[in-house]
Amino acid sequence: MVAPAAATASPLQDAVDAAEADTPAAPAARDRTTPRTPRPPAAPRFEIDLQAPDEVREFLLRHLELQRFRLLRNLDANELDRLLAAAPANLRELLATLGHFSPVVDVIGPPALTAAADAAASNDTSGSRPLGTVTIRVSPGPVTRVATVNVSFVGDIATAPEAAGQREAIQFEVRLMQGLPFSQTDWDRTKDAALRALIARRYPAGRVQNSLADIDADNRQANLYIELDSGRAMRMGDVMVEGAQRYDKTTVERLVRLAGVVPGSDYDLAQLQAAQQRLIESGYYDSAFVFVEPSMDGESLPVKVQLRESLRQKLVLGVGGSTDSGARLSIEHTHHSVPGIGWRAVSALKVERVDQLLSTDWSSPPSNDGWRWIAGGRLLQEQDDFNITTSQRLRAGQSQDGIEYDRSFYLQYDRASVFNEATQTLRTAEANSSITANYAWTRRRFDDPISPHAGHGLAVELGAGYTLGTTRLPFARTRARWLGYWPLGDRSPPPEPKPGEARDLNVSTTRTNQGRLALRVEGGAVLAKRSAAIPDTQLFLTGGDATVRGYGLRDIGVPQADGSVLPGRFKGVVSLEWQRPIFNADGRSPVESVLFIDGGAVADRAGDLKPLWGVGTGVRYNSPVGPLQLDLAYGLETKRLRLHLNVGFTF
Repeated sequence: MVAPAAATASPLQDAVDAAEADTPAAPAARDRTTPRTPRPPAAPRFEIDLQAPDEVREFLLRHLELQRFRLLRNLDANELDRLLAAAPANLRELLATLGHFSPVVDVIGPPALTAAADAAASNDTSGSRPLGTVTIRVSPGPVTRVATVNVSFVGDIATAPEAAGQREAIQFEVRLMQGLPFSQTDWDRTKDAALRALIARRYPAGRVQNSLADIDADNRQANLYIELDSGRAMRMGDVMVEGAQRYDKTTVERLVRLAGVVPGSDYDLAQLQAAQQRLIESGYYDSAFVFVEPSMDGESLPVKVQLRESLRQKLVLGVGGSTDSGARLSIEHTHHSVPGIGWRAVSALKVERVDQLLSTDWSSPPSNDGWRWIAGGRLLQEQDDFNITTSQRLRAGQSQDGIEYDRSFYLQYDRASVFNEATQTLRTAEANSSITANYAWTRRRFDDPISPHAGHGLAVELGAGYTLGTTRLPFARTRARWLGYWPLGDRSPPPEPKPGEARDLNVSTTRTNQGRLALRVEGGAVLAKRSAAIPDTQLFLTGGDATVRGYGLRDIGVPQADGSVLPGRFKGVVSLEWQRPIFNADGRSPVESVLFIDGGAVADRAGDLKPLWGVGTGVRYNSPVGPLQLDLAYGLETKRLRLHLNVGFTF
């Protein structure tokens, strides 16, 4: 298929070049210091009246060769006649790139000029006498559709058993064009996509060896063919690190290896990108580039890692707020390599209207299998109605952060006391404390880690330990949460491109006109004797922006005689949302409407769980950093409206 042709060299082109350089000759004796009067812009020598369907008119006007000569100052009637003779061929070429191979094109020049007027116009170098209006009538005719798309392979990929999946993926990619209207841009996009899929894995030196678009204009069919040459399969070579000065080079090599970039493994662009992402997310580096270099032996590709390291220490001041906690001031200090041990230490102070937190978390560099040692502590004060809970926590263990799975196990010490402002007394004679052994596991399978439209996530925590103090009793604690998204209705088709633009055939198939349902379920239980003095921080409260809307932060618990609530041993939360795009019907609006119902219950016995319900509606904006949601909820128990603001997606 032929793309829009460029104008060939001609006397007329020479005239264009001369016109661009045309300036009045200055007298030889002219004073160079005298400012030159700017030449007025050239007026159009002729106008174009293009009569064509809207779907092709803008494209034709943008690429029509005639447009290049409208402002030519010395264009005369004879030259315009020559341009008009070539215009139909140019228009047919442009329409062919859009799949119209049997158009009807009529080009009608301006009314004939008299001999005297023609001569005057030819001698008029100032361009003050326009030549008139050129009328173009275009009937593009029926569009040609893609009947078949075939791809063949030469080189290693043609026979290698381990490349079978890659061959199938490329064949699927190119066959997305089948049945669609033919256009040159779609055909170019398909060839580019096939080549990208070839060189993304095993074959970085692959190329398009041959391609053909066989057009049957009579039957309005296009038969397409691509031949891909993979060359030989390549493998990852040794890892070379540049820019590692402040932090241990071994950490870089481990993070790269954990992403799958291992010397001797098949070349894989996705693994190189995953390694780059891991390095950036580690916090040690402001930027990281992971790529391969050409190899002399042609079998292995050395992997080069270029880094720009973060400062060893960082101090961040933050100001924010929420509808639950009010204004917030935070100070966070990070030390990426504590002298003597090389661990990272992150210490933070957060002050809110109802909560104050002082914390420090320490972690070692990752080991060869991705595990790292962790240690931390926190001091927390929370106020709920008349109750002020002061707690301390110490934790030590190991954690492993993965792309899909996170795991950790740790020992934890908790201590908490509750002071009632109304009675000016402690709830218990002494602070309750405990020590537990815990295991946490999280799996995420969302289609988008920032603004998901489909998928699910599951998190489970298990713990067992003893209460400390006068009476020591065993107890167990478990907590689980699950979140799932289900698209509703038919998948949204790719938006129709403008003429001359490629179709987005690989747009996310999880977006629909009807939006999606989001179901969230949480549960927790503490199993122990009634007499066990469990710290309040090991028990449960719920309510607020991210749990049960229509109620305040931690408003749902075990009711007390003074009207306050205390944490309980059992918790259940459920939330159902309908998130639907608004403003357009193709499922891709960044603004969505939300309808929801939330329910939550907390009790000291499982049989006493009675959910409190909240219903409402809201508006959600899917920003590049995550969803921003503003909700108006009505608590059925309190019979009050509450405004809730939630930013970002976390699981």
